[in-house]
Amino acid sequence: MPHESTIVKLEDVGVQFSGVPILEEVNLSIKQHDFLGIIGPNGGGKTTLLKVMLGLVKPNSGNVTVFGDTPERKRRWIGYVPQHSIFDRDFPVNVWNVVLMGRLGNMRRFKRYSDEDKKLAHDALATVEMLDFKDSQIGALSGGQQQRVFIARALVTEPKLLLLDEPLASVDSPMQTELYELFEKLRQRMAVVLVSHDISAVSIYVDKIACLNRKLFYHNTKEVTAEDLEATYQCPVEIIAHGVPHRVLREHRR
Repeated sequence: MPHESTIVKLEDVGVQFSGVPILEEVNLSIKQHDFLGIIGPNGGGKTTLLKVMLGLVKPNSGNVTVFGDTPERKRRWIGYVPQHSIFDRDFPVNVWNVVLMGRLGNMRRFKRYSDEDKKLAHDALATVEMLDFKDSQIGALSGGQQQRVFIARALVTEPKLLLLDEPLASVDSPMQTELYELFEKLRQRMAVVLVSHDISAVSIYVDKIACLNRKLFYHNTKEVTAEDLEATYQCPVEIIAHGVPHRVLREHRR
């Protein structure tokens, strides 16, 4: 597949839940090795958009193509780290087995993990620099370490597209920087889509930014206009554009 080929295409996608619009006329193209940040307010449809790409939410209107096919048929090529990984912190499962769980979809019923499964788990843990913790109980790790493990679990599927839903929530600042650097490294192997509230931090690392609040404001670049931000957040937003003089938007009229 060529370096610049489009791997995800959404055309006029709309999603409604019980008659309430969640996404409206969303158009988006993602190419191989893109590092796309999606920002927007809570309830703006960011998680729903990721689930549309995964084929977990079916649009009420529009078309979705993933790797030239339907999302359901190409889901195995997508790694997904959800916003909240729910688990019992006291449950005695170690890091190694959590990561191996990512291979369950490739296993035949009642079969054991293969040597290939174990090699992929080893390599994934090495990639996220958590191999030394493979025997540790997942509940004993810090928030940032747990996120690395969940990313490794997504990587064992050998994805060509990695979807990250608020991966830096509850992660301290030093670990956030390390995770951003990890994502930058991963995008050499796959496209990365990262949902975040942190506009300034995202703008440092990603190549492209999209603003989403039911409607998507996207120009295939990391440049975000004041108009896009105001339309997304429904009020003036002040940001610092790294590398250029920052612009202070007008005060919010009450």
